[in-house]
Amino acid sequence: MPIYEFLCEQCDKEFEELVFGDPKVACPHCGSDRTGKLMSRCRHKRGGGADPVGEASSAGSGSGSSCSGCSASSCAGCH
Repeated sequence: MPIYEFLCEQCDKEFEELVFGDPKVACPHCGSDRTGKLMSRCRHKRGGGADPVGEASSAGSGSGSSCSGCSASSCAGCH
């Protein structure tokens, strides 16, 4: 079952919804059907450690190291 992220054009809230096909999705906050799919954010699994699912390094972290998903020096280079 695919989970999609949506943005409501009326109340500007983000939400997730399980959908099949391409149905109209109503906002759970205001009920508007003026919603659009968002590009999903990528998460990477890091090996070892206690954190089973870690987010990629943020562009403003100042670490200068790349995430495990690419060879860019910051996540700003991935987008």
